[in-house]
Amino acid sequence: MTGSDDARKFYAKLMAAHARSADPRIEEAFASVPREAFLGPGPWTVFAGDGGFKTPTADPSYIYQNVLVVLDADKGINNGEPLLHAMWIGKVQPKPGEAVTHIGAGTGYYTALLAKLIEPGGSVTAFEIEADLAERASQNLAAYDNVKVIQGNAVTSLLRPSDIIYVNAGVAAPPAAWLRALKPGGRMIFPWRPAERIGLAVIVTRMAGGFACQPFMGSWFIPCVGAWVGGPEAKVPTRERAVRTRSIWLSEDKVPDRTATAVFGDVWFSSRIIGGGKR
Repeated sequence: MTGSDDARKFYAKLMAAHARSADPRIEEAFASVPREAFLGPGPWTVFAGDGGFKTPTADPSYIYQNVLVVLDADKGINNGEPLLHAMWIGKVQPKPGEAVTHIGAGTGYYTALLAKLIEPGGSVTAFEIEADLAERASQNLAAYDNVKVIQGNAVTSLLRPSDIIYVNAGVAAPPAAWLRALKPGGRMIFPWRPAERIGLAVIVTRMAGGFACQPFMGSWFIPCVGAWVGGPEAKVPTRERAVRTRSIWLSEDKVPDRTATAVFGDVWFSSRIIGGGKR
């Protein structure tokens, strides 16, 4: 066993601990998927704190830590923070046999982790708008028979019915079509950026009576093309109102009322708890 193998196993144990999940497969997934295979040849430029610097060598041990790894410096695109994704994966709880849509797949590392966690019987459709990254993701994920990579904009594309929609690009509000694509009991996790200074990770669950919503941590991602900016009539929340959000509604199903914390065209956010009162 090499030093990088040891580093990956320890990293996997750390990520699983941060996931706060009883599912042992999360540690197994992080241990089995080699991060370096999705980053291109090293040495790599990593970001930590407020600065970026190169790893001393191409030894993969250097990237089995909670560091961002640059994919496209000019566009500000990186591989993502492993600890954050571990927490998101623990929150969204992928299960064998589920259908996952991954929006903003980059070069495919977190797509691969999701693909492992929905085996056997599950499948992942991964959208990446940047052509070069989508091509790299297709190559990196070629061995994953349960993954399909689509180079395109998920905002304007038709999403298949999904148990999980995993979004890695910031939106002012999730498009109504994404909410409609969730199966009963389906979960969507996304970075909510309703205003310039507000960045929240939100998990939405499709219930019998609507879409339950829980903001659960701070989160900052690059913008999602086509869903980043609200229209001139949008009702933009303060951070205090945003964190009080407990449900999301389609305006065609329910007109915004006094519980509205934010309104973005076809979609609005509410402090109302599904099946209950306000909070």
